[in-house]
Amino acid sequence: MNNYPALVVIAPLLGAFFAGIAAWVEERLTYPLALAAMGISAFSAVNNLITVLASGTISYRMAGWAPPMGIEYRIDTLNAVVMVLISGIALVNLVASYRNVQQETPDRSSAFYVMYLLFLVGLLGVTATGDLFNLYVLIEITSLTSYTMIALGDRDRGPLASLNYVFIGVIGASFYLLGVGYIYIQTGSLNMMDVAGIIRGMEGSSTVLAAFILCMLGIWIKMALFPLHVWLPNAYSYAPVGFARIVSPLMTKVMVYVMVRLMITVFGLDYIFTTLNLSKSVVWLGTIAVLAGGIMALGQKNLKKMLTYIIVCEIGYMVGGAWLGNELGMTGAILHIINDALMTFALFLAVGNMVYKLKTVDFTDLQGLFGKMPWTMAGFVLAAFSIVGVPPTCGFFSKWYLILGAFEAGAYHFAAALLISSLLCAILFFRVFEICFFEPMSEGHGHGEAVVMEEAPVSSLAALGIVSLSLILVGIYSGTIVDTIILPFLK
Repeated sequence: MNNYPALVVIAPLLGAFFAGIAAWVEERLTYPLALAAMGISAFSAVNNLITVLASGTISYRMAGWAPPMGIEYRIDTLNAVVMVLISGIALVNLVASYRNVQQETPDRSSAFYVMYLLFLVGLLGVTATGDLFNLYVLIEITSLTSYTMIALGDRDRGPLASLNYVFIGVIGASFYLLGVGYIYIQTGSLNMMDVAGIIRGMEGSSTVLAAFILCMLGIWIKMALFPLHVWLPNAYSYAPVGFARIVSPLMTKVMVYVMVRLMITVFGLDYIFTTLNLSKSVVWLGTIAVLAGGIMALGQKNLKKMLTYIIVCEIGYMVGGAWLGNELGMTGAILHIINDALMTFALFLAVGNMVYKLKTVDFTDLQGLFGKMPWTMAGFVLAAFSIVGVPPTCGFFSKWYLILGAFEAGAYHFAAALLISSLLCAILFFRVFEICFFEPMSEGHGHGEAVVMEEAPVSSLAALGIVSLSLILVGIYSGTIVDTIILPFLK
């Protein structure tokens, strides 16, 4: 039980090792090994959350070395719930995407599962670690596996999308690493808590300022904050469905988590909002990102590509909220990390089901889909309503906190952008609903012919149903999440 913090990360790491061996010995074992590894990881993450809620923050010393010399996994209420989110989504996605993997990458399925597990090692490690350099290493593990997985996707456009991601990802990682270097020069430490204590009296240091700017730029590139988003739409659109379903809801949200962690735990809110007084400038960046993402989504003719631009819009929500400089805004931003991960996951689960049957999700190929795939479309509609912000889905409550925070901070432009983006999302999704419901199916499906129902596999439908219903459940218990998870972290 004392090793649950490490087991969350070690389970998928060992799973990747043994799955890689199994690929050479008995390829059929790679999937059950991946499933078992993620099951252990999810179980450990849940136990960590229970322990943190009952006993407070966990400090786990890797190999017994005490911080600041040793690497520490420091788990509080925020990253405990984020790890449950990551491991839970990864486990459900493994079940839902088995058929998609067999369909899209039948000759490379074992490589897919090995890279999948290593991607989760990076994400979970990024969330758990309390060491700034260890954070960089784990971000790069996540990025390297992402490049590989995207290249496994669309055979024509996937490799080029992956290459573009490599170029921009390396730039983002370099900025962050330079920032960490400046922190080490100034403090002689890499442990987050130790660094935080040392730099409290160095608010006027130009070295600390340079470190802060470089780290933030690196993280903003990694999270695809507009206008640093250019790598994201193609990368997520051309990735294999099984990977797009997990990278889309998790990668950017984990980078937002890293931003919040650096702001609160390392540099401190007083330094950011009082000494530097950057709130207004960054909230304007968030406002522009919200509007730009929605407007760019309007011009898309492919459902996956449209959803990737909605992700750009949602990143603006979280960045703007976190930089409002008040508790309501930060609460809304953190709550939206959880909510948006679930909403995006539900949308991409539905899209994966469509791809499994239709092979493509261009708007012209979605005609009559309500009749052909009614259960998939039901889940898609529920997730779309949550993105728009229709109560009692979870999307409404995080937007409500963000709007309240914007009014409290006097950032009326950000509040207006949130409302406008909800209207834009409503237009986007109702355009899809119109095509799927009102337009007749082409080529052999006339107005008078009965539409034959051709749904996705039961495992994919069950996963979509569970995640879609969780959007309502999380919405109903948003107050509990705020009171037991978010506010204790902010205090």
